[in-house]
Amino acid sequence: MNNSTSTGIHTPKPTTCVQLGLYVALLFLVAAASADEFDVDLAAIQEVAPPTGTIIGTDNVKDYIDVIDPDLASLIAQGWITITVGEPLSFRPHESYITATAQYGGQAELGSNPGELLNYTAGRPFPGIPSLDDPRAGDKLSWNMRYPYSGDGGEIPEMYWHYIDMRSQAEERELEFIASQMRFKHRHVIDPIPEVKKNPHNVYNAITLEALDPGDVAKTKLLIFQNSDDTKEEQGWMYVPLLRRVRRVATTARTDSFLGSDVMIEDFLGYSGRIMDMEWEFKGETYTLLPMYDRTQIEQSDRKARKYDFHFVGFHGHSGCFPNVTWQLRKAYILVASPKRPSHPIGRRYFYIDAQTMFPVFGKIYDKADVLWKYLMGGLAHPDTHVKNNQGSGVPMLDSSMVIDIQNMHCTAIQFLTLTNLKKIKRTEFQPSALNVGAR
Repeated sequence: MNNSTSTGIHTPKPTTCVQLGLYVALLFLVAAASADEFDVDLAAIQEVAPPTGTIIGTDNVKDYIDVIDPDLASLIAQGWITITVGEPLSFRPHESYITATAQYGGQAELGSNPGELLNYTAGRPFPGIPSLDDPRAGDKLSWNMRYPYSGDGGEIPEMYWHYIDMRSQAEERELEFIASQMRFKHRHVIDPIPEVKKNPHNVYNAITLEALDPGDVAKTKLLIFQNSDDTKEEQGWMYVPLLRRVRRVATTARTDSFLGSDVMIEDFLGYSGRIMDMEWEFKGETYTLLPMYDRTQIEQSDRKARKYDFHFVGFHGHSGCFPNVTWQLRKAYILVASPKRPSHPIGRRYFYIDAQTMFPVFGKIYDKADVLWKYLMGGLAHPDTHVKNNQGSGVPMLDSSMVIDIQNMHCTAIQFLTLTNLKKIKRTEFQPSALNVGAR
């Protein structure tokens, strides 16, 4: 059973000395909240967090129920996964993003619908702690989640998707991809700043994903634009090798299974759909364990990158569906998104958004009957513990991910190497006309 402070932070009922200490410490965290929302009081977090190295499993999960998502705790209780607690870390963004927030924070405004963001220049659109008393707090959080500090461009030179049948606990197939990303507007570090001059499609961000193997999907290439104007029609294209042509990706196709996986295009980056297509509701803040880690402190797999001194994250737990990383106690905002489109296949999305980075690190999807359908998780490594290129970037490094379809007992586990803030990323790579290059 939980108590809640007036801020919405859940604290354990103080029925024992240990719980009383945790209760008092959490209240201290509330009272001592830093004016700098990009900072983290690691000493205070350490006071209330489970000790570093603690392994949470079937025998002791009940002792940590107040800092674990209740559905995830149920999986732990069933023996599906154990969680190893890592040392708390600060994932402070690049100072250019923090400076931009200080300079432009408070200028952004919401229009009449959630998809209208006015007067946004750079940094975090809506700095400060969201309030349950603000009827549009959910809309503001959705925009903070859309515009976190994720670098101005990067690539994934190796990415592996594992399709796993959780009933037989056997891997069905492995797909290899490469990917790239470029931010066209609201850039902070890499020239041109603040935006790319030639932007005929008026996009904020562009993503490409190309399948390399196996042969039946090889050369399939996807291009997704995130519009600068969220009220405009979504833009996306896919090169289909079998047809030898580029086809537009319809809005409804974004919620289909992508190449037979458990992932929808809309799931990319936590949520890649339009803000205006959802009703957003802020459900309060909490302190919870999230998969954010020091890469030097995790058990890495035997698979090594071809051209980099990098071992990919391994997987463990039921059917090998869970990234084998450490979890640390983080302040998070709970955000719920409900589709406005009646034909949308899901009932709602439930996000845990890390308060320091604004990344949706862990989430759940419920079906139309409001029954839990999927778990979504993106593991974030600290950039200073990553490959040399990423150190000092301030970009949380997404290098592990999974989607578990709990109803159909199937999962897609993903391991990849991300390189951020690359100057060699070119605008011309993100044009629909470039997609059929895969046909050569």
